[in-house]
Amino acid sequence: MTDHIPAETAATELTPQLSGPFSYGDRVQLTGPKGRLNTITLVPGAEFHSHRGMLKHADLVGLPDGSVVTNSSGEEYLALRPLLSDFVMSMPRGAAIVYPKDAAQILSLADIFPGARVVEAGVGSGALSLHLLRGIGETGELLSFERREEFAEIATANAAAFSGSVPSNWTVTVGDLQDALPAKCASGTVDRVVLDMLAPWECVDVVAEALKPGGVVICYVATVTQLSRVAEELRRSGLFTHPQANETMVRGWHVEGLAVRPDHRMVAHTGFLITARRLAPGAKLPQLKRRASKGEYTDADVAAWTPDLVNEGADGSKEWSEESIGQWAKSDKVLRKKVREAQRFAQERGAGE
Repeated sequence: MTDHIPAETAATELTPQLSGPFSYGDRVQLTGPKGRLNTITLVPGAEFHSHRGMLKHADLVGLPDGSVVTNSSGEEYLALRPLLSDFVMSMPRGAAIVYPKDAAQILSLADIFPGARVVEAGVGSGALSLHLLRGIGETGELLSFERREEFAEIATANAAAFSGSVPSNWTVTVGDLQDALPAKCASGTVDRVVLDMLAPWECVDVVAEALKPGGVVICYVATVTQLSRVAEELRRSGLFTHPQANETMVRGWHVEGLAVRPDHRMVAHTGFLITARRLAPGAKLPQLKRRASKGEYTDADVAAWTPDLVNEGADGSKEWSEESIGQWAKSDKVLRKKVREAQRFAQERGAGE
């Protein structure tokens, strides 16, 4: 399945629309009779070719979303604009993405609202960034921080591919959150903080300084060791409400006539979400009434539940073992390839495929 694009349109900038009739520059998802998906960008003079015939892009322009079109051999395709969830599941990745099911929970649990000033770290491949940008609207501001330049480049290219250009209310800063956040955000000026990083417990104090009273911090972590460490650090700081933790599992259902059953496959564990809210300066959180513990945890217990510390720099920076928390880093060669792939993807969105 390929797109044939005239050379004279190769440098044309086309801006995608989010609703209304299809126009040049729009991303269109074509679904064939067997359910196979093909996504194209509408370009003047271009054609979509498969082994079952040809469909001119011009035949789609002006049609409403959700139309059915026929190619040169009589094959029917359902034409729809891809949803954001469709886009993030198919875009180039440098790091593992936050799945739509978790992104939706983050927007809800953190109460991401239009006009909010939101801090995100790290940016990964940009999947969560796109959801956050959708939540804050044009009047909000998203400040993303990423330690690896390659990830920042991939995320920026993916955002440009989805929106037609990099959103003006989004900045991506390459650097460590602990160092970069105070320079970007004055004390008490941030509404929400979303942490998707290896060791979010290291950033609790700097996040508390940036958040407004009542502001929300939400952490996305992959393993129970990370979950436990973050929860204890939030409690230790005395700056937040009691943390709440959960995970989301999604199971689809097959519904056809009387054949109603759960799908054989499901999106189960992807990560844990842990949330807390910033207390007012000087406020002391009332202690919860709980049953007496069978025994207090010791330093040895904490060590057993702590990811392995690989290296600690002279400046106090720490490097944690990615294997010990269930994450593996891609090689620099693979990341460079992913950067080129994402940038090419963004160019195709603006100039056709």
